[in-house]
Amino acid sequence: MNIGNMKSNTTVLRYLWTVSKGLRLQSILNAAIGIVVVALDFAFIYFSKLCIDLATGKADGYSLRAIAVVLLCIIILQIIIRLGRQWISAILGIKAQNKMQRRLFRHLLEAEWNGLEERHSGDLLNRLERDVRDVTTTITETIPATFTVTVRFMGAFYFLFTMSASLALIIVLIIPCFALLSRVYVNRMRRITRKMRQTDSEIQSLMQESVQHSMVLKTLEQVPQMLDNLDRAQTALLGQVRKRTRFSLTSGALINFGFTLCYLTAFLWGVNGLKEQTITYGMMTAFLQLVGQIQGPFRDILRFVPSMISTLTAGERLMEIEESPMEIQGRPVLFEAGAGIRITDVCYTYPGGHRKILENLNCDFPIGSHTAILGETGAGKTTLIRLILALTSPQQGSVEFYNGKQSVAASPLTRCNLVYVPQANTLFCGTIRSNLLLGNPQATEAQMHEALHQACADFVFQLEEGLDTRCGENGNGLSEGQNQRICIARALLRNGNILLLDEATSALDTQTEVQLLGNLQAWMRPHQTLLFITHRPGVLKICERQLHIRRTSNS
Repeated sequence: MNIGNMKSNTTVLRYLWTVSKGLRLQSILNAAIGIVVVALDFAFIYFSKLCIDLATGKADGYSLRAIAVVLLCIIILQIIIRLGRQWISAILGIKAQNKMQRRLFRHLLEAEWNGLEERHSGDLLNRLERDVRDVTTTITETIPATFTVTVRFMGAFYFLFTMSASLALIIVLIIPCFALLSRVYVNRMRRITRKMRQTDSEIQSLMQESVQHSMVLKTLEQVPQMLDNLDRAQTALLGQVRKRTRFSLTSGALINFGFTLCYLTAFLWGVNGLKEQTITYGMMTAFLQLVGQIQGPFRDILRFVPSMISTLTAGERLMEIEESPMEIQGRPVLFEAGAGIRITDVCYTYPGGHRKILENLNCDFPIGSHTAILGETGAGKTTLIRLILALTSPQQGSVEFYNGKQSVAASPLTRCNLVYVPQANTLFCGTIRSNLLLGNPQATEAQMHEALHQACADFVFQLEEGLDTRCGENGNGLSEGQNQRICIARALLRNGNILLLDEATSALDTQTEVQLLGNLQAWMRPHQTLLFITHRPGVLKICERQLHIRRTSNS
């Protein structure tokens, strides 16, 4: 399995610091609450010791009843604060997760298409969900908790040192051993966790594709094969989990053995002190509690380490998303009176490919022209459309929008001039109305009805819920031809001067196609330019120009 080169911990931590900017308030709140909890815990230890010493006659000057009331108040405050912390974690935690998820989701949508289309959607979704959750949880909860346990350790050590300096020093001798083990532990666990996360993404991708293409799997009778593929991936994940668990348990056992020795040392130290009458029962109780307060932070850190390792892996995977170059941002370049498109000496080869899809292509689509783009499969027709849409850029040559006054290179800023209808079904899960409003969010009811009529989609008016009829995933519930006509209606609602239609009538019968093309021809204004990728003879009748693209054979 190729998992690529890992980034250094410093690089990932620097990235996590950057993305924590909007999450620091919750982190500070959690840290502050944690410090208050630590203070109350130490107060409970102090007053417990005082209570025992009062009961055994080793202290005086205080009312036992008053001390009991103080202890009760401390317990009530602890309960209230812990409930408050749970509320903050639940409410602010989901807000933090939503904020980071939106940031990355926006980056995905605004990044250059040519880089992201190489990544599997299942892997991207895994990063947006699980990796974002790991990172936000660590920033808002784990890091404040780490700060809190540090304060707890320092406070416990101070109190124990004031009562027995020798015992305190012996207890903290575990720190160097812990630091040495943790360094080895983190590096090893990070490599294992990265492999696990990659396998998890592969499982999600496999299941997502299988559900989306279940009909294909059924008709090819390959359901058992996909189940076997899933079994292999899950077996690989199980092996990785076993490996991580064995390593974690072994490391944890060594640390726990050290903790047990420390606790036993404190216990025997206290027993000897009672025997020699150098300490009180209250001090004995405080000893054991403070040893727990010292060891507790180390146990917590052991618990936090897997979370921190997962966060380093998750942060690295999120960095890879944000490293995708962004599209040009700025003011759209709109040709209000229409625009032509000029292709000059364009050469294009897909990344990793050896054959030039387009080689020295020259063509011109004047303002108001209607052009049919023809060519065999693989000749580069769809690639030409992607270049015009600025989804990708030519390695050589230029794609320009022009009119009598200006000429502008194709870019994301020129998309405002374009209306695009792909061959594939692109309806979103939701109502027909919500899909149409993607073409024009301000469209009125009348405009939507007119667009549907022009697209020969009058069948929508016969549906029981009309525009509010729900479409399933990929337009489920509607036929392919109905989906295609709704997509055309959505495009007609968009105010663009250049129409790019990629086999947009492929699912229509001849009669419906003739009617739709007639409507389209009547609907178009004189300055609007039409580019129609097609193999259908009916389309050629409305196009006065033809562009034949031939498949190149170079390497």
